[in-house]
Amino acid sequence: MAAADEIVTWDLEADTFDEPADHGLRDPDVREAWRSLLLAHLPGAPARVADLGCGTGTLAVLLAEAGYDVDGVDFSPRMVALAQQKAAGLPAVTVVEGDAFAPPLPTAGYDVVLSRHVLWAMPDPSAALARWSALLRPGGRLVLVEGRWANGAGLAAEETMRLVEEAGHPTYLVRLTDPAYWGRSITDDRYLVTGGPAL
Repeated sequence: MAAADEIVTWDLEADTFDEPADHGLRDPDVREAWRSLLLAHLPGAPARVADLGCGTGTLAVLLAEAGYDVDGVDFSPRMVALAQQKAAGLPAVTVVEGDAFAPPLPTAGYDVVLSRHVLWAMPDPSAALARWSALLRPGGRLVLVEGRWANGAGLAAEETMRLVEEAGHPTYLVRLTDPAYWGRSITDDRYLVTGGPAL
């Protein structure tokens, strides 16, 4: 479960969280790069998506605009409030306060479990993936954006793939080296791993 100091930290980050190009997706080219990436790895809309550690709701809104039903979860009350504001007028998006490690969502209720830069921060990634997998309907898939950053934090792609395979899912890896996703060139290892049947 999230510690109180972690929640406070992310509450304090919330008001500036969307400033990086890949967080707020305010640049149309960056937004289109993420839209194209995600739609290439999700089943066709309509489908139901659990967005775990959704932050300010940028990806939830992006997918709702593409025809998906999205339930977002974040443990930061301030992040949740901003996500709810961002999703106002989009009935296909709900955002609730909760811990991505143990999401307060229905078992076997989703076609996709999506997370971006969340798995690496879980206290037990294997346990988190077991819980996330339980949210999937038969034939559902995990879509995980992760990285191993220059400061040493994060998960190597091979480690994420191993964890997903141990959770019972065949994996597929896409390296996200294109600056289009980040609004700048990067030197660390960022990637997308899917777990589940091929589309």
